[in-house]
Amino acid sequence: MTSEQQSYYELRQPPSDGISSVNFCPYSVNLLVTSWDNTVRCYDTQNNVQKWQYTHKGPVLDGCFPEKTKIYSSDIFGGIKQYDPVSGVEKEIGTHKKGVKSIVYNITTQQLYSGSWDQHLKVWDTRSDTPEISSHNLESKVYTMDCSSISNMLVVGTADKYITIFDIRKMDMPLQKRESSIKYQTRCIRCFTDGKGYALASVEGRIAMEYFDPSPAAQSKKYAFKCHRPNEGGVDVVYPVNCIAFNPIYGTFATGGCDKNVFFWDGANRKRLHFLKTYPTSISSMSFNSDGNILAVASSYTFEEGEKDHPPDQIFIHHINENKIKPFEKPPQK
Repeated sequence: MTSEQQSYYELRQPPSDGISSVNFCPYSVNLLVTSWDNTVRCYDTQNNVQKWQYTHKGPVLDGCFPEKTKIYSSDIFGGIKQYDPVSGVEKEIGTHKKGVKSIVYNITTQQLYSGSWDQHLKVWDTRSDTPEISSHNLESKVYTMDCSSISNMLVVGTADKYITIFDIRKMDMPLQKRESSIKYQTRCIRCFTDGKGYALASVEGRIAMEYFDPSPAAQSKKYAFKCHRPNEGGVDVVYPVNCIAFNPIYGTFATGGCDKNVFFWDGANRKRLHFLKTYPTSISSMSFNSDGNILAVASSYTFEEGEKDHPPDQIFIHHINENKIKPFEKPPQK
């Protein structure tokens, strides 16, 4: 067995249906997993055991684990729940008219943001008895979003291929609305660790690196690159890129696609750093722990080829050598 093989293992007792998201709790070995089997589960990844779980009325689309006593999750029927793993108490936060595809929490504002297939973005104060603060009609289904606590930017990707950017300190209207620089459907958006921009993944094997600052100098830095396009029988086959995970220490990032592969990238230097592994099926979600040395990878068929027999849903925990994820170092000039 190689050192690369010894550096990862599979979590026991995975969900029985598709894995929609995986998210590490900050400063903890606990991993939150949401699934189409109606459950939200927490795993102790160090001891490889499931700690607890709770259920929704339907398939769970997303979840977040911002603090040890706060879990949030959303489902296909539009429901949003809060769960306290210490007390075991569940609380209904609110609803959308259709499935809530993405939720994010900002620790600074202590507000929850939910994006739905009903074309609305909602803001919630989960401490209040009347938690809904505001609702924003984005005129298209929300597919993905992320929030930067550094720059206070909330970035929302919708089905019409537009990106709507809010300053969370002033949510009365969007700060920017821009058309995606990639002409095909958006799959995932994740903010840079420095808060200056975001990476966008699309269905046609491409990543765009975008910047919030609208000045010509900042916008001149943006670019896009091709990835997850393996050569099969002499032909480059294009696969969707489903997920992006930024390393919190180095600011580099991992991408996972329907080609069953995970790659590490240095966006600032425009370099591919490392090929991690080929998995049994599509990569549906990934998450780094707060130390940046562990990556959770969900191998879970995303039905890009319709209904068919597929490998079981699995979650792999990788211990990452820092040399694989550190930014590219240019050789010293002679």
